[in-house]
Amino acid sequence: MDLALGLVVAFLLLSLLVSGLNEAFVRVLAIRSKFLWAYLRDTMDGADKKTGSWLPAGVLDVFRVLPFLRDPRPRHNDLPAPSEPGRMPEPETQSGDSMIKLLYERVREIDHAKRGKTSIANIPPARFAMAVMELAAAQGGDVEQFLAKLQKIDSPLYGHLKGVWETAQRDLDRFRQGVETWFDGEMQRLSMLYRRYVKWVVAVLGLGVTLLFTMDGLEYAKTLLRDNAFRASVTAVAGAGPDAYDELKARCTGGDPVPCVTEVLSQPALVKMMDQALVSVSIPEQGDPSVHWNGGTWWYRISTPSHWPGFLLTYVALLFGAPFWWDVFRRITGIRPRR
Repeated sequence: MDLALGLVVAFLLLSLLVSGLNEAFVRVLAIRSKFLWAYLRDTMDGADKKTGSWLPAGVLDVFRVLPFLRDPRPRHNDLPAPSEPGRMPEPETQSGDSMIKLLYERVREIDHAKRGKTSIANIPPARFAMAVMELAAAQGGDVEQFLAKLQKIDSPLYGHLKGVWETAQRDLDRFRQGVETWFDGEMQRLSMLYRRYVKWVVAVLGLGVTLLFTMDGLEYAKTLLRDNAFRASVTAVAGAGPDAYDELKARCTGGDPVPCVTEVLSQPALVKMMDQALVSVSIPEQGDPSVHWNGGTWWYRISTPSHWPGFLLTYVALLFGAPFWWDVFRRITGIRPRR
């Protein structure tokens, strides 16, 4: 049980580090927001005539083109949404972001700028449906005329809304509910696509963390077993009398066991394993923290084939993710979730 708990805690902490790095990466590059607006551009204005679809078609596009080369987000506007929705563009004056601008105009109430662009990364389905109804209201409340305008400017949104309108049997309230349901389904599909791409980043970060800390899962398990034996000996001293004390004295080099026990308990297996990282930090009881460069030891561990199976074990464990290891930790310790 102690061995299992120690492994789970180590994998949980490293998985949390991977999740934190991934979240920082996504937030700094505004990946979620760009992913949403890339989809909205394709859906409302269509693909770019020169560069094609805005929504990335591969993993490299998600983390190379989308963050750095093509930003699909509209420019941020500090002003609140105008009282009257904007008019639909005419085919001769239409630009590649005409419908996106109209949509952003209706949902920008709580927006804040991020490098001059919108930071909106989520539009509730009910809010999107209401924005569509507001745009339709700008055409005199005539949904048929609104759909005709979408068809005239060759917006892909026409096909989706036309099907919803026919299914709703031309009832405005059912049409709004249908748009909400359709957009909710689209957001779920988009989330699945986003997670499929992001898992590759987690895989790369997991490999980086494993190699940075040279976390050998097999070696760590062996260290845990060794430390547990020491802890069992220390615990036995309290209730087993002089015989247990003599046994512990023999194990700790035959001298006073207090320094030995103190060293063992003050450097648990997890801390020892983190000391194998490329850069480690020690925080003494007195004095300032110190940073140590462990380049030689780190490279020796990386280049030693006997450590590779342990690295592979750790890497595979990190791919399960922090939620999995937290659930395992909760089950082992009996911690119950809050209700």
